[in-house]
Amino acid sequence: MILRGLSAIMYKETVQIRRDPSTRFVFLIPVIQTIIFGYAIDMDIQHIRTIVHDMDRSAESRRLVESLANTQTFDVVEEVHGDLEVHRRIVAGTARVGVIVPPDFSAKILRGEKATVQVLVDGSDSSVATNAVQTALGVGYLQALQRAGVTPETASIEVRPRVLFNPDLESSHFYVPGLIGIILQVVTVFLTAFAIVRERERGTLEQLVVTPVSKGALILGKLVPYCVIGMVQTLFVLLLMRWVFGVPVEGDVFLLLSLSALFLLPALAMGILVSTVSSNQAQAMQMGMLIMLPSILLSGFAFPRETMPGPIYLLTFLIPVTYYVQILRGIILRGAGFWALWPQTLILAVFAVVLVVASSLRFQKRIG
Repeated sequence: MILRGLSAIMYKETVQIRRDPSTRFVFLIPVIQTIIFGYAIDMDIQHIRTIVHDMDRSAESRRLVESLANTQTFDVVEEVHGDLEVHRRIVAGTARVGVIVPPDFSAKILRGEKATVQVLVDGSDSSVATNAVQTALGVGYLQALQRAGVTPETASIEVRPRVLFNPDLESSHFYVPGLIGIILQVVTVFLTAFAIVRERERGTLEQLVVTPVSKGALILGKLVPYCVIGMVQTLFVLLLMRWVFGVPVEGDVFLLLSLSALFLLPALAMGILVSTVSSNQAQAMQMGMLIMLPSILLSGFAFPRETMPGPIYLLTFLIPVTYYVQILRGIILRGAGFWALWPQTLILAVFAVVLVVASSLRFQKRIG
């Protein structure tokens, strides 16, 4: 009797699990995450975007730049003109390292004097900056030793690295600003998805639909409180960042809050999309995790995107929080203004329009 009852229950649960649509996510999510994260997480820092301002334009200066590129740590993407342009590119985030070669570089080397090269490093990412500084010093040292008759004591090339924005290379200055974006996405995606799914499970969502309130007003009325929660969370984390971790906001606080509000739109829309494909809160949790883990690991919050393989790197451009993390670090650490961050702002606005429209249409179709 016990065995027959046990087998009957096991058969019933097996049939129920097989018919439950959420079961497919139980197997699909771990496979997707293992493949993506196994390839994406790489602690070796390579291909740091580097720009060069070569005022000497000699064979010696070109040899030095080639040596930097041959290390695979630096990816020399462009030659610019002017020290201010180098600084502007680093503030905007389009380059991580700037190499400035003085006009008398080759002349000093030929006279046997010590020639200096300045290397400006974006210190907002402590791990990238540390690797860049060490590699740049090593390249300058080896270049000196390769010259005939030069010994370590009489090395004629001196690399002078200068770390911008985070001279002490404190890791909290890198992680805490990005944490604001992750927290904001957690709050918006999970709370919005759970709230709508919970309404559907209780049957109150259908009751709201038949009331004389338009579906647009219904969606807006449900999302505005979560916008307020998200902004309060942002302010709270900013205060903790400033007074607990000692990370000041170098840029415009009003611009930071405005772009945070812009980021809320695609984040809330993703929460609605999760709710439309979820029948219960367990499914909403699974779908939310499918969104959250790539957002944490592929957005550049924890690991440099430049080290990721090509296909994974392209995937990072489809994650809205990638651009918000760039905005946060640009304003908080580098003091970047709107014109330095307009590409990220424009992309966030496009995400907002596409995801809000798509989620609204899907939401109306589901509850209609």
